[in-house]
Amino acid sequence: MPSQPLLTVAVVGATGVVGRTMIAVLLEREFPVGELRLLASGRSVGRTVQVGEQVLTVAEATPEAFEGVDLALFSAGADISRELAPEAAKRGAVVIDNSNAFRMEPGVPLVVSQVNPGDAAEHRGIIANPNCSTMQLVPLLMALRDRVGIERVVVDTYQSVSGTGAPAIEELEGQVRAYAENRPLDVSVYPHQIAFNALPEIDVFLENGYSREEWKVVTESRKILHMPDLRISCTAVRIPVFYAHSEAVHVETSAAISPETAREIFTEVPGVVVRDDPGSHVYPLATEAAGRDEIFVGRVRRDPSVAHGLAFWVVSDNVRKGAATNAVEIAELLVENEWLQPADRRGTATGAGAARSVAESA
Repeated sequence: MPSQPLLTVAVVGATGVVGRTMIAVLLEREFPVGELRLLASGRSVGRTVQVGEQVLTVAEATPEAFEGVDLALFSAGADISRELAPEAAKRGAVVIDNSNAFRMEPGVPLVVSQVNPGDAAEHRGIIANPNCSTMQLVPLLMALRDRVGIERVVVDTYQSVSGTGAPAIEELEGQVRAYAENRPLDVSVYPHQIAFNALPEIDVFLENGYSREEWKVVTESRKILHMPDLRISCTAVRIPVFYAHSEAVHVETSAAISPETAREIFTEVPGVVVRDDPGSHVYPLATEAAGRDEIFVGRVRRDPSVAHGLAFWVVSDNVRKGAATNAVEIAELLVENEWLQPADRRGTATGAGAARSVAESA
């Protein structure tokens, strides 16, 4: 980034998988951090984290901890976000929240950096980061929407255990070791063993038969793409992969589009990389996407089951682009465009009043 005034930045959930990655991405992208406050729940208070050449101590996430904070990145779960994000906004911070606490809240922008960056300008103190599965899907849907229009989307996700957090990573490692050593497998994070298995259950089930994870993809995609009536369905499956989610996507477009043209427009989307030569075994892989910020797409082909059908395979690191990197990219948008103040308070001394309106309604 170009030279910018240094900001006071708080990371809430700093000891978690996503929180630690947020810290790493802030350093990698040279975000203009003057002071970095690492915050977490009481059980993590006092732990230390290596940040570049510094060793920082984790403090407790309380309302008072946000005094003087310009930007707060939250990744500590929906309950913590509902409690503390409005408190941070009241004190003048802009919150970028990685939970589902505010994603569908009217007046709270839900932003993917390369899809709807302008929505971030309308924030009132809180901006929502989408679900990781939605994150890697909507840039490709945007490209198709803008070129030929979209009628219907069916997506099946194959999601890594890192989406559940560190305990799930440890459980998969432990189950693989136990299986190799012919020992009983410990099962505690998921309702069934995850090693060598596929679980069509992510989050709780809703009355309509969908899991909450599946319904997030449906509702969030509609909001981000500004297509409230988009016909979209999702099945979400947890698989024994450590990092990176994969998706099989079928799109019915409004007008015909060839696989060749689809590949061309996908390459034009910032952050999207086409890997598509199946005859040479070239297609997106979770093992290659892990640790990367790009969204990889391949297996682009016609879907002959509908008049204007297209099918493709999408893979992206759910912890990086799916959470941490997009949050930092949103922060960069705020700084570069001078959107750190809420939209209706820009040019005034403080945005706390406008942020309070979001806080009181949350």
